[in-house]
Amino acid sequence: MADTSTDNSSAAGIDLSQFYQVFFEEAGENLENMEQLLLELDITAADDEEMNAIFRCAHSIKGGAATFGFSDVAELTHQMETLLDKLRRHELIPTPPMVDVLLQSGDALKAMLARHQGSGGEEVDTTELLFNIRAMVAGEAPPAAAAVAAAPIVKQEAPVAKAPAAAAAAAPTTGKRTVELRVGPLSDLSQADNLVELFKEITDLGTIEPLPNDPAAPNVRRFKVDTASAESELLDLFTFHVSREQVAFLPYGDAAVAAAPAKDPGYGFFDPPEAAAPAAPAAPVAAAPEKGYGFFDDAPGAPSASQAAPAASSAAEPQQAKPAAAAAKPAAPKADKPAAALEASTIRVSVEKVDQLINLVGELVITQAMLAQNSRGLDPVVYQQLVTGLTDLDRNTRDLQEAVMSIRMIPMSTVFSRFPRMLRDLANKLGKKVELVTQGEATELDKGLVEKITDPLTHLVRNSCDHGVEMPADRLAAGKPEVGTITLAASHQGGSIVIEVRDDGRGLSREKLLRKAREKGIDAPDSLTDSEVWNLIFAPGFSTAETVTDVSGRGVGMDVVKKNITSLGGTVEIDSAEGYGMRVAVRLPLTLAIMDGMSVGVGEEVYILPLSSVVESFQVSEEMVKTIGGSGRVVEVRDEYMPVIELEKVFQVPRFDWEHNSGIMVVVEAESGRVALLVDELLGQQQVVVKNLETNYRKVNDVSGATIMGDGRVALILDVGSLVRRSRH
Repeated sequence: MADTSTDNSSAAGIDLSQFYQVFFEEAGENLENMEQLLLELDITAADDEEMNAIFRCAHSIKGGAATFGFSDVAELTHQMETLLDKLRRHELIPTPPMVDVLLQSGDALKAMLARHQGSGGEEVDTTELLFNIRAMVAGEAPPAAAAVAAAPIVKQEAPVAKAPAAAAAAAPTTGKRTVELRVGPLSDLSQADNLVELFKEITDLGTIEPLPNDPAAPNVRRFKVDTASAESELLDLFTFHVSREQVAFLPYGDAAVAAAPAKDPGYGFFDPPEAAAPAAPAAPVAAAPEKGYGFFDDAPGAPSASQAAPAASSAAEPQQAKPAAAAAKPAAPKADKPAAALEASTIRVSVEKVDQLINLVGELVITQAMLAQNSRGLDPVVYQQLVTGLTDLDRNTRDLQEAVMSIRMIPMSTVFSRFPRMLRDLANKLGKKVELVTQGEATELDKGLVEKITDPLTHLVRNSCDHGVEMPADRLAAGKPEVGTITLAASHQGGSIVIEVRDDGRGLSREKLLRKAREKGIDAPDSLTDSEVWNLIFAPGFSTAETVTDVSGRGVGMDVVKKNITSLGGTVEIDSAEGYGMRVAVRLPLTLAIMDGMSVGVGEEVYILPLSSVVESFQVSEEMVKTIGGSGRVVEVRDEYMPVIELEKVFQVPRFDWEHNSGIMVVVEAESGRVALLVDELLGQQQVVVKNLETNYRKVNDVSGATIMGDGRVALILDVGSLVRRSRH
């Protein structure tokens, strides 16, 4: 763990390291959410709820970072929070440079958190970021932003009329003020000392001095605090050391309240009545615009942001409150309800546990298949109950397998969400205007595939932006809108998922591709079909870029894309129309763990064909098979000739029944090609658990994996794509 972590936790009797992983995961989710919200933000008409949501993301990260002693993260998020606070209060008008600096800050935070998590990397220098943010907070355009900002950051005076209650409520927390901090009752008084040390370590919080103890409350410690920070920030800071009801902020010098430390009716969550009183007449006005939702630190009678944010809560808190405070927050329960429901309906589980569960279910599927096979010879009348039980086991095993597999399935929105930011930065770098459209984000794919498909998709999207979409002037000259469109779409088709990357750019040029291929020494006659010409871009070292840039042009990428997708059992198809755009379709199996297969017999061996690749099967006679070129064989199926592959010869299957002639062909399809496999018999259709043969044995040509059959034998799962490629050679 990073050496910047604090040791206060051990002194307080609580080991905070157990919470590190949860903090890093929640901080990562908050950063992704904040980036998504910033990218979708309409700066010409920023929605208050969107600004509040962005603010809450930064606020949650800052509270956790301060608690765990990650002072660099806390410092940057504190400055971000200050800027976002002014934006949500309409004291500043949002501008593109502000969005840029907040996005850059998010990138810096990701790097900081990765370093603290132990992923290595150099320390991040945030001097320029902090300078720019402070300049924007002051209403000035920083030097870096001044060059590109179309409009300077100006202060807006209108919000006073728009939200008088919020403006009036801001008065108590602007500038430094002195409050009394009361911590207790405590079983271990050293906990209070740890809070003081933690307070001093975080910059910009203010000063803290101890006050004499009250003899009537020996387990309560009192402090004088000079601070400009909101009470909610300090509450977030102390969360993991003491419970929230043990912390109270009172007006400094109030002797009457000091005599009864344990009877604070707000439990430290609500501002004292003396502070809330001046703003009381404005409460009816504040209810109408719904500005608070419990997230503004200084709203009179409203709970702090830390109370409203479920991620920061560590325990259920008392629901006592003053009647006036409850009346001032009519909309808060409605706003909090979805977040509370989400927190209660999800659970965080490590991937290792899910994988272990899937492996166990896989073994159960194998055992069930074995029982089913051994029970086929039983008399259903004599063994009626046993047969019925085995039938129920079959049904329940399939339902259990589908339920467990669905746990590992995650929506494509997780993959798609990383592209808006990448595309925005790339388009700005290239001087292009590009809009990203996503479709089918709810389509689910196996987590293992999602992790491996991200890099190929990233390359395809970058290609569309760099090679496909034209410059704005060129698009206008061609009669197109100056803003190009790149579409990411995902959909289920049969037993596969199809992910498409489409653009409305210039498309592929047949002549240019043929010329480049010939320059590279690739055999490319004019007789090639369009589909074959498009596939030339998958040749190693092939590139259509005229110049090498840091984006593309080195001739590496598309061949790696195809190789990676093929290794996942997938295929890539390209379709293009010059001047109108290009479409790349990636077809993948839904999961790598369990699949539907057709078992076929060749001699004494059993092979499994992925059911999604099987087109049809038929009996064949010798006259239907033709020999061409002396060695190649083809079969005519409805006026179409297909290559014939004899599995007996491919895998050198020993044959003991010399008189037997294989009379069944199974047509399989992959990579836009079909072949007919010659087999002895069709054994049936079943679900099989895919085992990695390369991990347990070694790489075998034309085989993608193995499975265990019901009788305990190992059956090889055939790589249909490899067999189709074999037929072409």
